[in-house]
Order: sequence, then C-alpha cells, then structure tokens
Amino acid sequence: MALRASAARKTLGNWFRVGKSMAVGGLGHRQARGLQTFSLPDLPYDYGALEPAISAEIMQLHHQKHHQTYITNYNKALEQLDEAVNKGETAKVVHLQSAIKFNGGGHVNHSIFWKNLKPIAEGGGEPPHSALGWAIDQNFGSLETLIQKINAEGAALQGSGWVWLALDKEAKKLRVETTANQDPLITKGTNFIPLLGIDVWEHAYYLQYKNVRPDYLKNIWNVINWKYAIEVYGNEVA
Repeated sequence: MALRASAARKTLGNWFRVGKSMAVGGLGHRQARGLQTFSLPDLPYDYGALEPAISAEIMQLHHQKHHQTYITNYNKALEQLDEAVNKGETAKVVHLQSAIKFNGGGHVNHSIFWKNLKPIAEGGGEPPHSALGWAIDQNFGSLETLIQKINAEGAALQGSGWVWLALDKEAKKLRVETTANQDPLITKGTNFIPLLGIDVWEHAYYLQYKNVRPDYLKNIWNVINWKYAIEVYGNEVA
C-alpha cells in the first residue's frame, strides 16, 4: 500500500507541477478533503474585448463551458484516482490515466491560452521586442516567417489540437510544435517551455469562422499577447 500511495502522489504531483509551471499566475487550485483540486480561472478581459478577432459568444462558451468541463472532469478523475489508490485498485488507477491526461491537459492548455490573448486597445498584437524578438529573428528569420510557419502547421493539424511556440531549453532554441487533442506541450518533453499556444479545436473558432481555420489563425494574431511570451521567455533564459 505504501508503494501504491507513493505512486499516486507522484502522479498527482506531476500534474500539479505541470499546471503551475506552464501557466504564470497559477491555475486556480484549492484543497478539498486533503486533495488538491482546481477551479476555473477568471479571464483578465471581458468576453467581447477580443472582437472582431474572436467573438464574445465564442469566448463565453469556450471559457464557461469547454474549459469548465475539463476542470470538472479533471477534479472528478483526481478524486477517483485518490480513492482507487487507497483501495489498491491498480486496474482502475491505470484506466484513469487517460482521463487525467486529457482533462488535466485541457485545463493547463486553456489556462495558458487565455494569457496568450489581449485586447487590441491594451496592446494585443503588438510585436515582440527585447530578447524574444531577437531570438525569433535568429531562429526563424523574422516574425512574419514565424507567423506563417505557425499558421501553416496549425491549419495542417489533423483533427483537434494545439500549435505552440516553444522554447527548447536543452537546445536553447525556439521551435514550433503541435500537440494532438488536449496533450500539453510537456508531453513532447520536459525541455519544452510553452511561450505561445493557439487552440485549433473547432470550438475555438467554428461559430465565427465555420470550417475556415486559416482565417481564424490569420486574425488571432491581432490579439496575441506577446508581453506574456516575453515574460515567460525572460524568466526561462535568465
């Protein structure tokens, strides 16, 4: 039982550390009966503040319904895992890993995504400068080339998933990566730090852009919060 309990704490702890490290400002966690659970983080802007790039209807549904569902199911899976470990139900522990990965990843990814966006009136879309701007030029040639690469890979991603601008801490380079479904970037390796993530699930754009994902990818750059990416990059390379 001691070994099983230790393994469960490690599993839960890994997800908590992923969440805290991948979303500056925390993920809205709380303690419930000794088990750490999570709550929906507030947005730093109104639902309609990103228009016309992203409609208020999409933002409200995306935040209140989709993100909340991931949190609800993540908390449920964590509670079931804790119970299964305490009962020594190894098969159930294994079975719950996919739900934890999917819903926990959805919570981690969306918590980053909200921070990656900012209204135009508050600086959304302003290009990055300082060390990150220089690194983009060094790794991709120009910001325009980077945007084209992210848009191309995001448009080409089959099914649902995410496209990321990542810092590869081992190689000390910026990279564009994609992840399927709600896999967080850490599933590609602990050396990858997410600077910018764009949700290319249909729920992120379909009500406004229908099936034309490239138009969504083109317009979202008008509300990208490069200041957040600059902050994360600066903290990681300091």
